[in-house]
Amino acid sequence: MSAAVMLPGAWTMAARRIGSRSKPAVVGIPRWWVHQQMRAAGNIRPGVLKWPKRVLVLVALLLLGPLSVLLFGNLDLDTDWRVANRASSGLAPAPARESAALIQVYGARAYNWRGAFAIHSWIATKRQNAADYTVYQAIRWEKPVVKAQRGPADLFWYGAQPDLLLERRGAGVEALIDRIEAATATYPYANEYRLWPGPNSNTFTAYVARQVPELGLDLPPTAIGKDFLPNGRILDHMPSGTGWQVSLYGLLGLGVAREEGVELNVLGLSAGIDFGKRALRLPGVGWLSVLPGGLQAAGVDPQPAPDSSHRPGR
Repeated sequence: MSAAVMLPGAWTMAARRIGSRSKPAVVGIPRWWVHQQMRAAGNIRPGVLKWPKRVLVLVALLLLGPLSVLLFGNLDLDTDWRVANRASSGLAPAPARESAALIQVYGARAYNWRGAFAIHSWIATKRQNAADYTVYQAIRWEKPVVKAQRGPADLFWYGAQPDLLLERRGAGVEALIDRIEAATATYPYANEYRLWPGPNSNTFTAYVARQVPELGLDLPPTAIGKDFLPNGRILDHMPSGTGWQVSLYGLLGLGVAREEGVELNVLGLSAGIDFGKRALRLPGVGWLSVLPGGLQAAGVDPQPAPDSSHRPGR
């Protein structure tokens, strides 16, 4: 039987016979059709089928961090947001006793079960001899979402103890505060907020950090949204300004920097190695020391701080 008059069953048999060859070599049979028949006959390369399984296994491994925090961490899953602690944690020096200009960045676990995955982060500044701090943060239920409010820099986030992520004081800080204010005014998502994958509170903090790289801010892996790059970019500086990252809408990316080390992001779950801190970067957990003298386990996680008459967004 010639190739030109082969019946459909014969075509399939021909496709099966040449399945092991690197190149179809049957005269008169279109290559694309043979490949289609090979797929229909189940002759798919084994490696192609393995990739989805590998991705699923990787995501499952990354979810172990948040799951462990949810099961064994100190998350408050019972307190109603209306009565949750919103007092000062005492981490920030009182303006009356600290005359120097000051910049602080905080992170606290998100409200309720969301805290197993993420933190809320915010920036607080105080100019020299100022009587109050100014707190900058993105809040989902406000329009515009970015708020600059005077008050304590170190409030609990609906029961979650804040962690001090960065502090700068002394010479040159006034100029950095000017640039923080300017960056806040140019934030491109002033009327947009998405918990995942961004833009959210951590997207805002990371944006300001990239505009003011002298801060050298290293946001923890629990700052979900930090890898959501502005204006659809896929390449940008890491928030610390000491390296670069490739990121696809905060869902898939890789970053390498002196401050952050190496970090992989899959669906917003980030993991890597922080060489400077001699620690692992783990989703849900934060930083975990692996060598003597390294950073101790730090389970910081994201969420903003509006007034208590609003329901927390995470």
